[in-house]
Amino acid sequence: MATQIEEASRLFHALSEPTRLQILEQLKDGERCVCDLTEMFHTSQSRLSFHLRVLKDAGLIQDRPDGRWTYYALNHEGIKELESFVKMLQESRPSHHSSGRCR
Repeated sequence: MATQIEEASRLFHALSEPTRLQILEQLKDGERCVCDLTEMFHTSQSRLSFHLRVLKDAGLIQDRPDGRWTYYALNHEGIKELESFVKMLQESRPSHHSSGRCR
């Protein structure tokens, strides 16, 4: 369970920044070149690269170098991992058992 919690923490950290969520939204329709993403977000490539690295390290995106450009796409396995954790939380059942210490 601790490993699953650590993995979920890494995923949610990657999702905690609006720019990274917007990047994921742009990638949902398919692969994009870093040059296109830089133009879409009106930012420097170094700043965008930081966000892409966080998403890649979390396993939410993957990259594919092609010549001097790199193309990014969603990593569907990483998205499934996130979905699995959220489903686990949804399936939990509320406990009405108290330890008795709170009285």
